[in-house]
Amino acid sequence: MKKNLPPPPYRLLDSGSCRKLEQVGDFRIIRPALNAFWQPALPETEWSKADAEFKREAGGGGGIWNWKNMKPPAEWAVTWGGIPLLIKPTHFGHLGFFAEQAVNWEWLRNCIRDMGGHARTLNLFAYSGGATLAMAQAGADTCHLDASAGIIEWARKNQALCGETPGKIRWICDDAMKFVAREQRRNSKYNGIVLDPPSFGRGSQGQVWKIEEGIRSMLENCRAILDTERPWFILLSCHSQGFSPISLGRCLAEVFPREAKFLQTGEMTIPENGSGRVLPAGIYARIFNPKKSS
Repeated sequence: MKKNLPPPPYRLLDSGSCRKLEQVGDFRIIRPALNAFWQPALPETEWSKADAEFKREAGGGGGIWNWKNMKPPAEWAVTWGGIPLLIKPTHFGHLGFFAEQAVNWEWLRNCIRDMGGHARTLNLFAYSGGATLAMAQAGADTCHLDASAGIIEWARKNQALCGETPGKIRWICDDAMKFVAREQRRNSKYNGIVLDPPSFGRGSQGQVWKIEEGIRSMLENCRAILDTERPWFILLSCHSQGFSPISLGRCLAEVFPREAKFLQTGEMTIPENGSGRVLPAGIYARIFNPKKSS
């Protein structure tokens, strides 16, 4: 890769038979896509060109990467959604970013630009920082929070790839519920909050998180630290079974009833390489209150 040039792009080439074929920079890989019940559009000769395939182990959440005739690369970079991202294949089949979130990254940029002033934002369960960097690109000062120090270091490397951004980033390694509770006591306020909570989690002191039990409390705590006197937004995304765009939207509208007229819900999707087809890969519910006509 030549100096000052962006990394090569990520592309979803095809999907079907509960798998997806991806071009991840210089490498072509196959990963599970459990909702791709249709048949692949590309011939098997294209799939057979894959450099690696991830297969899940029976009875567990992990799996094995099988690399063909090559030494597995430790890491490399791609560009997606206007952000350079460091790729490191994990034991769970993840690459270090979720391509379906790109539509939300652009929505966040637009919200911050439309606010018409300086924005202070919070990204909970922030993972490797795609949403954090999108908000910083648009000029927001963003607090990036994740419970894993290793994941935060990964996000910081993504920031280094991204170069200078108008907004500043504050990095916090902490439990999301505990941090939001402390921010309430400090009377800290944010103009926008992003959260992509896991289905299940366990804190450092044994505390258990289940999304179906904790989502209402989490959203109420988020409302308490939103500066609703100025333009504000909240973005909730989800990959958990049992939730739909409608159910996720109702969770958000229940906590923000006066702003329900601004509610948007939908599926997050990944476009398939210019074919017009998309792969569904999660859901979202979001509110942007511009405070101009409310």
